[in-house]
Amino acid sequence: MQMIQETADLSAYLAADEVIDHHHPLVRETAAGLAAGVADSYEYARAAFEFVRDTIPHSQDSGDLRVTWRASDVLEQGTGICYAKAHALAALLRAEDIPTALCYQKFEVLHGLVAVRFNGAWHRQDPRGNKPGVDAQFSLDGERLAFVTDPEFNGLDYPVLYAAPHAVVLDVLKAAPDRPHLWRTLPTAL
Repeated sequence: MQMIQETADLSAYLAADEVIDHHHPLVRETAAGLAAGVADSYEYARAAFEFVRDTIPHSQDSGDLRVTWRASDVLEQGTGICYAKAHALAALLRAEDIPTALCYQKFEVLHGLVAVRFNGAWHRQDPRGNKPGVDAQFSLDGERLAFVTDPEFNGLDYPVLYAAPHAVVLDVLKAAPDRPHLWRTLPTAL
């Protein structure tokens, strides 16, 4: 799939905003801790990916009813669905000057993931969290995502790389008082 940058300006994929708040002290502290144990930006990206994938449970898998959407809140509360976990990973990567985009897949509902830019190319990564039947891995040598879309079942990989969360996703997250409500209102398309 040919990925399309929403904007040609790479600095947009390093920016902080109210969602990807990588200037927040908790994000900076977490990033510094992860960076201390690695030799280069590639190792850092892998460490940040594994941290979000493995230490922040997907709220559906853990049964957590809280809805998080801001990166610092995901780190503080230790929970989030795919979109929120993607926001947290984007913040950790951008905190260390690694261009990171948000991207989406469509199944019955939208699924959120990120793309990182290394060696002049974008590489999608899915920090959703592993469980039986799901084995997402950090990879720059071919995708190892949580889910593979199947056009026969109306699956779709959206090619656009967004600098900020899509409004359709963010509006639903912000409006949900809890995960059961969120599950009833998840977007089905961009």
